[in-house]
Amino acid sequence: MRITLKKFVLPLKHTFSISRESHDFQDTLIVSLSHQGETGYGESTSNPYYRITVESMVAEIEAIRKEVEAYEFIEPGAFHEFLTTRQLTNFAICALDLAAHDLYGKLLGKPLYALWGTNIDRYPVSNYTIGIATIEKMVARIKETPWPIYKIKLGGDNDLAIVRELRQHTDAVFRIDANCAWTAKETISNAPLLKELGVEFLEQPLAADDWQGMEQVMHGSVLPVIADESCIVESDVKKCGLHFSGINIKLTKCGGLTPALRMIREARQLGLKVMVGCMTESTVGISAIAQLLPQLDYVDMDGPLLLREDIADGVKILEQGKLVFPSLGGSGISLR
Repeated sequence: MRITLKKFVLPLKHTFSISRESHDFQDTLIVSLSHQGETGYGESTSNPYYRITVESMVAEIEAIRKEVEAYEFIEPGAFHEFLTTRQLTNFAICALDLAAHDLYGKLLGKPLYALWGTNIDRYPVSNYTIGIATIEKMVARIKETPWPIYKIKLGGDNDLAIVRELRQHTDAVFRIDANCAWTAKETISNAPLLKELGVEFLEQPLAADDWQGMEQVMHGSVLPVIADESCIVESDVKKCGLHFSGINIKLTKCGGLTPALRMIREARQLGLKVMVGCMTESTVGISAIAQLLPQLDYVDMDGPLLLREDIADGVKILEQGKLVFPSLGGSGISLR
């Protein structure tokens, strides 16, 4: 196989803020794997919370370039197992794993969802994320992009006032993501009011390691709670089963599609709802997420919608969340 690595700086339509950070651009690494006349593409974004940069991922992959290019590629699962023995971060593994899956499907001429025995007759609609800003700006963004489901980022002093005001401007379903900013008491207190305002669930309201607090929330919240920062890798799923109603899997955090498929199966066995989320990826990463849609209850794959400029073609998100899947195999990605 031949590897190509390229950094892109993705400009956002608006400043994107959550409870712990803000940014106007998203750095991302695009990995391509070429073999037998086909090329597969994968992506991983930088992330200050997990201390990951594009440069650090490039350094990791360059250190094993010769091994990867000499690897006898047959299928993504074995390739992922090979990568996990090379001391890479999950972010770097994810970019390679996504590229391997895209390549594999293209070599076979079939989309991944079909290779996994699923179909896209029905799939959950992605939410559209409204980052933290002034109430006026948050209202303006809802009006700018009418959508059936919004994820509302919270974590400030006027959270309930924000949701009350946003509800005046749309009948859409709301999902609340506090990104670890609330306490257990605050979460339990806010939940009934938020439920009245049409909130479907809460995502990661407490600090990632506040398991005692989450136990209180599980017994006291009238709204379901989905784990995000508390569910990073496969070993976290079982513990989340005792403290959350569901999990949000991020491909970059867990290491790609290969472990994500196992996490979905385990979550189902535990009776958990399953969501897959994005990290403001381009269409490269989002097209990989889309292959999992038939297996999910919820999805957050609005990355390309938040960008001023995209860098790839693949699964296309239309108005109101409808999707168009490309005719290419794999994840269906072509780089512009």
